[in-house]
Parts: sequence; C-alpha cells; structure tokens
Amino acid sequence: MRLRLKELLEKHGYEQKEIAEELELSTRAVSELCSGKTKRYPKETLEKIIDKFNITDMNELFEVHED
Repeated sequence: MRLRLKELLEKHGYEQKEIAEELELSTRAVSELCSGKTKRYPKETLEKIIDKFNITDMNELFEVHED
C-alpha cells in the first residue's frame, strides 16, 4: 500500500513545504510521506490530509498493490 500524497499535491498545485505548514507537519514528515519512505501513517496525519483534500474515496489516498 502506498500513500498517494505526491500525486495529490501535484493535482492541487501544492509544494511539500506549503502543505507541511498548512497541516502543521514537519517538512521532513511530508517529504517521507511523498517518497514512500514512511510505512506507518499516523491517524492524525491521515485525517488532516483527508480533510484538506476532501477525500471521500480511499482509492484517492492510497494505491494498493500486491507484492
């Protein structure tokens, strides 16, 4: 499973630094979420992303693939 944050930022015209400030996250956390380095997604962080981008379908947020 992969978080599609990088795609969401591109779609909505945000830079990583901008969304980090707006969601009160560290730029490092956003960078790691975008690059896939993070495999654990804090509930609070996901809630902020879902609220910010008005996500109603988890397929918008995550890409699920079989390894």
